[in-house]
Amino acid sequence: MWDYTDKVKEHFLNPKNVGELKDANAVGETGSLSCGDALKLFLKVNDSGRIVDATFMTFGCASAVASSSALTEIIKGMTLEDAEKITNDDISDFLGGLPKEKMHCSVMGQQALKKAIADYKGIQIMEKPGEVVCECFNITDLEIIEAIRDNGLESSDEVTNYLKAGGGCGNCLERIDEIIETAVAEN
Repeated sequence: MWDYTDKVKEHFLNPKNVGELKDANAVGETGSLSCGDALKLFLKVNDSGRIVDATFMTFGCASAVASSSALTEIIKGMTLEDAEKITNDDISDFLGGLPKEKMHCSVMGQQALKKAIADYKGIQIMEKPGEVVCECFNITDLEIIEAIRDNGLESSDEVTNYLKAGGGCGNCLERIDEIIETAVAEN
């Protein structure tokens, strides 16, 4: 059983801002129902670029629900400029921490927020750059390198905890280890 903080439990058992936001003018989706977790984030942004409302719909575990709920609470009232600076660690910290095996849930929140902001700005997010390493979760080598660099990851287990890469069939674990080895050697 995972060791969840009281705040994670609260946001899971009594999530805030659940459901589709009918007058949303920005939407960001991430994850995949076929692979496990999925999140759809709805934002209502006013003319001055401030997030006046945020809701979510998610499919996933307690950490996914809690992270999504926390994200909406964090960003309500923020300007888009400030919201763009939100990291997955900010979401985890707001909840008093997440089990390392569940950090990918906060990453999913950060990704959905980036996509919603891009949607509001009318920016088309192109296909992911890089080579797909984990086919189960559509994770590229560049995403893995970024997670290693930003979070000091040193093992394939840590990469799986942050991105889910390697958490499906496991065929990519050897390639993930190679990427880690190269990234660590370059630092």
